[in-house]
Amino acid sequence: MIKRTTDPHSRLLDSISDPQDFRHFTVEELLQLSGEVRQEMIHTVSMTGGHLGAGLGVVELTVALHHVFNTPADRLIWDVGHQAYPHKILTGRKERMRTLRQGGGLSGFTRRSESQYDPFGAGHSPTSISAGLGMAVARDLSGSSNKVIAVIGDGSMSAGQAYEALNNAGAQHSRLVVILNDNDMSIAPPVGAMSAYLSRLLSSRTYHHLRHLAKDLASILPPPLERAAKRAEEYARGMVTGGTLFEEMGFYYVGPIDGHNFDHLLPVLKNVRDTDDPKAVLIHVVTKKGRGYAPAEQAADKYHGVGKFDVVTGALAKPKANAPSYTSVFAKALIAEAKSDDKIVAITAAMPAGTGLDKFADLHPERVFDVGIAEQHAVTFAAGLATEGFKPFCALYSTFLQRAYDQVVHDVAIQRLPVRFAIDRAGLVGADGATHAGSFDLAYLGCLPDIVIMAPSDEAELMHMVATAVSIDDRPSAFRYPRGEGVGVELPEKGSVLPIGKGRIIREGSRVAILSLGTRLGESLKAADDLAARGLSTTVADARFMKPLDEELIARLARDHEVLITVEEGSLGGFGSHVLNFLALSGALDRGLKVRPLSLPDRFIEQEAPMTQYDDAGLNCAQIVGAVLTALDQPLPLKQALKG
Repeated sequence: MIKRTTDPHSRLLDSISDPQDFRHFTVEELLQLSGEVRQEMIHTVSMTGGHLGAGLGVVELTVALHHVFNTPADRLIWDVGHQAYPHKILTGRKERMRTLRQGGGLSGFTRRSESQYDPFGAGHSPTSISAGLGMAVARDLSGSSNKVIAVIGDGSMSAGQAYEALNNAGAQHSRLVVILNDNDMSIAPPVGAMSAYLSRLLSSRTYHHLRHLAKDLASILPPPLERAAKRAEEYARGMVTGGTLFEEMGFYYVGPIDGHNFDHLLPVLKNVRDTDDPKAVLIHVVTKKGRGYAPAEQAADKYHGVGKFDVVTGALAKPKANAPSYTSVFAKALIAEAKSDDKIVAITAAMPAGTGLDKFADLHPERVFDVGIAEQHAVTFAAGLATEGFKPFCALYSTFLQRAYDQVVHDVAIQRLPVRFAIDRAGLVGADGATHAGSFDLAYLGCLPDIVIMAPSDEAELMHMVATAVSIDDRPSAFRYPRGEGVGVELPEKGSVLPIGKGRIIREGSRVAILSLGTRLGESLKAADDLAARGLSTTVADARFMKPLDEELIARLARDHEVLITVEEGSLGGFGSHVLNFLALSGALDRGLKVRPLSLPDRFIEQEAPMTQYDDAGLNCAQIVGAVLTALDQPLPLKQALKG
């Protein structure tokens, strides 16, 4: 237990190293601690950037959960790890918070390797209930008695996996506590004193005993009357509390309660902790996103994820852009195409701003569909639109599209439906680390028959690829582009349709060929300059398409050069693998051609500045040059030789 102080200028937080230190706090002390955690979080994120609004909304809930439950023995799982900044501050990591999302620093999400208080890692949603149920069943099988608490919210309840998990958990009879953090709009009657009273009553041991007694009495009745009595009790509770849906799924529902009021939170959490009933319980907690910081409260979407900002004014620091972002260029291109084609529609999964579709929605609100965190539904919904002659653009982050892979295969590719996949955040993504890195889409889409896959080398090429996707009406297509700024090329008013499956020569040479797919083209050109200075004449080509491959171009590069380097911002099994397969089958490898496919390495790349990440991955100019020199048995530059 920590030493108390009456000094109004002393912070309780400074004396806390883990939750054990505040388990005996009074409500007044918990309130003070919550205020200090909130201020710590605001100041931290103002310097590091990161997710702000969601974490501010769960400060009191986080304090209450660690105060009541015996973490880490009791497992506390956070759905969508960006809610967990207060949790990190309270679990021994406050001294490192200013390393958040930086190389070698704290992750912006929960991470098992970071702390024993993070029993499950999460950067995406809605994983908490499934993982929590697995832990609860494991506990029961091993004869343990610890509690398992899953906190889900910040939009995760719009995702199908949450309901699959709820359905299973309700029937499993393993004690699991689910906290529904309702931070957008209450799905039940308004929170108030009566609701808080009912929640305390319904979660109490006395009520549970009376309820069991009533069930025992009802069991004496004839079956029809027993069923009617049970149904009447459940629906009476549902009418009072709004939890009928969860009750029907097998949960004991409590709520809604005010997630910022310890007088409401603590009695309910303690009742749930101390109840022996094996039935799963769901506590509906209503919180306010951005709570305690006026700019975040007034603009929840804007302050969901932020860069650095001024704490006093809330003004976001915006570094001067040298070029428009790829995301904004996609929006510009789609808007330009939609002006003359009213069949173009757009679908996103809870990321209208992140994918640029908010700009499209400003002009065409009736043609944009935000389906929530439901990528599987988004893809099949787009497939349905395509069957009726519309031209759907399904705009998703690369890592989010992973969750809809079966739908891409079964509902789109097999039926050759012309769904257009706009894949944002392709390649490495800096501070968001491995959970959001678009490493695998080339590999997992490239193995599908009859799909066109494109990757622009700059923002003008992206506009051309949007136009090309509009024109493809007989099969699915996809184009992938990275996070961040373009290279600053001049943009057309509208894109031009590209010849399908055709790349282009950017620079002619004679001995070395570099074939780039995507935005590593700039580094490839730098490498060509370096090689030219060493007397190695180098051709640089922009593949543009992964499927179909430009076999004529690849055959020419293989025939006319001693070394062929492929470069891509994707994993093993992607573009380079397809090129090698073609070269092998066509016999082009039989004549001594030296091929070096450069792709992301077979490991996850940790959070860092993007340029550093690509150095680590071996996809910058120096590593491209090194691959060529190694293939030719020439000495490496001193710096690379020392590194090797």
